[in-house]
Amino acid sequence: MSENKKEVYLVASGDLRLSANQTCWQAQEEMENALGQVLEGLGWKAVRAHDYDQDKKHGFIDSQKMGMEVFKNMDPHKPLIVAESVWQYSHHVLAGLTTHKGPILTLANWSGQWPGLVGMLNLNGSLTKAGVTYSTLWSKDFKDDFFINGLTEWLNGGRVTHEMSHVRDFAPGDISERELELGRSFAAAFKKEKAIMGVFDEGCMGMFNAIIPDHLLHPTGIFKERLSQSTLYAAMRDVSKDEAHAVLYWLQEKGMTFEWGSDPKTELTKEQTLEQCKMYIAALRLADEFGCDTIGIQYQQGLKDLVPASDLTEGLLNNTERPPAYSMKGRELYAGKALPHFNEVDECAGLDGLVTYRLWNELGLNGDNTLHDLRWGEQFTSNSLDAFVWVFLISGAAPPSHFIHGYKGARSERQPPMYFGLGGGSLKGISRPGHIVWSRVYIMNDRLHCDLGVGEVVSLPEEETARRWQMTTPQWPIMHAVLDGVSRDQMMARHKANHIQVVYADSKEKALEACRIKAAAMHELGLKVAFCGNI
Repeated sequence: MSENKKEVYLVASGDLRLSANQTCWQAQEEMENALGQVLEGLGWKAVRAHDYDQDKKHGFIDSQKMGMEVFKNMDPHKPLIVAESVWQYSHHVLAGLTTHKGPILTLANWSGQWPGLVGMLNLNGSLTKAGVTYSTLWSKDFKDDFFINGLTEWLNGGRVTHEMSHVRDFAPGDISERELELGRSFAAAFKKEKAIMGVFDEGCMGMFNAIIPDHLLHPTGIFKERLSQSTLYAAMRDVSKDEAHAVLYWLQEKGMTFEWGSDPKTELTKEQTLEQCKMYIAALRLADEFGCDTIGIQYQQGLKDLVPASDLTEGLLNNTERPPAYSMKGRELYAGKALPHFNEVDECAGLDGLVTYRLWNELGLNGDNTLHDLRWGEQFTSNSLDAFVWVFLISGAAPPSHFIHGYKGARSERQPPMYFGLGGGSLKGISRPGHIVWSRVYIMNDRLHCDLGVGEVVSLPEEETARRWQMTTPQWPIMHAVLDGVSRDQMMARHKANHIQVVYADSKEKALEACRIKAAAMHELGLKVAFCGNI
C-alpha cells in the first residue's frame, strides 16, 4: 500500500463562541498530538484538513459555512477522523459528513474537564439521524488495548465492532399482561388527548439529533407550538419587580442558597437572579397562553446576549413543588404541577419527559424528571461500593426534588463567563441516593426509537463528589449513577445522544415495573423500543 493511501484526514468541530474555542484549544492540540503518534506507530499519517487560525487563535471548524469550505477541498473517499476533546456544534461538520464516501470515525478523549465525550455523542446522534454510516471510539490516553484494537480494526477495514449484548428489542410478550395493558391504555389516552410542545427556537448549539421532524412527532399525539425567544424576552418585561421578589422570597424561605457577589461580569448578582425569576413567570405565562404541556428554551444563541441564563427557570419548572406564579389577571398557572422543561430545546427529551411525568403520576410515583449530559465517569472502589460511577451533569434543569434535602440542598452559582457574559445562576445540588429509570429517545432510519434501562444513584464521599465536580463543571447539578447491566463501553457504543433522561422510583422493583410499563407505552405510541441492561 502506498504512503498516499495510508493518509487519514483529521477534522475538529468546535464551538460557535470564540472564547470557548480559544480556552479549549490547548486540550484539543494535546489530544491531536497524542493521536498522531498512535497513528504513526500503526503506519498511518494524520493529515489535518484545516489549519490553525492565527487571528482566532484556535484550529477548530467554527461555523457551518467553514465546514462546507473545508470539505470541498477533501478527497471524499479517504478515511476521516472527527477528533473531539471539547463540546462542539455538530452542524459545523454535518453537511460535509453526509456526502463523505470514505470511512468515518468519531473519536473523543475520556475526560471530565474537557467535554469531548458529550460533543462526540451529540455528533453520533446527529449522524445516526442523518443516516450517515460511522464508527466511534474513545480513550483516556490513546494507549489502552480497547482503543488500539478498535483503531486498528477501523484503519484496516473501515469499521469498529462493539459488544452490544446488553441490548434487546422490546416485544409485548416480554412483560406481564398487566404491565402491557397499563402501558397501552396510558398511550391510547395520551394520543387521544393530544399535547402541545412549546419550542422556543429550534436547534440549540447544532444539535440536529435533538429536532424531531413533525411527521414523526405527530403520531405520538404531540404537536409543536413554535415560539420565539424574543417573545420570552418581551414577556419578561411585563413581569413586575414585586412578582420577581415573591419568587425569590419563596425560594429563600424553602432554604435555597444563592452565591451572590458584586461584580456582574464574573459573579452572580441578586439582580441577575431576579431577572431569572422574571423569566420563570414569563415562561409559565406564555406556556399557559398557548396551552403548552411541555416547553423547551434554546438557552444559548440570542437569549444569552439579552438576559441571564435560563437554568434556574428550567429547574424550577421541572419541579412539582415550585414557587406559585400567576397570570396577568391573578390566576395561578399550572397549580400543583410541574411544567416539564427540556433543556437546550432537546425535543427528544421533551417527548420523553412529558410521557414520563404523566405516566409516573398515574403509577403513583413522583414524575419530576430531567435530562443530564452523559458527561464522564470512573470506577469507584470503597468498603461499600465497587462500580463504574457515571457523572451525569446538566446546566440547571434538574429539579430540586432530585437533590439531597431538596431546596435546602440547592444552590445557585454563576454560569461560567466564558459562555454567559450576562451571568445567571444554575440550580445546583447533589442527587439523592435511590433507584432510577433512564432513557433516551432518538431518531434512526426515519423512525423514533427509545432505549430504556434502570440504575441506581449512589452516595459518594464528600471529597470524591468535590473532585468530580472540579473535574467537570462545579456550578452544575450532579448525579452519581450506576447503570444496571451496562458497562462503560457498551453505553458509549449504543447511546445516540449527549443527553440521558432520568426519573426516580421508590424501589428497584418499582423501577423495573415502571420501566416495563413505559416500554409498553412508548411501543404503543409508535416508537421502536429496546431494553438496555438488566430489565
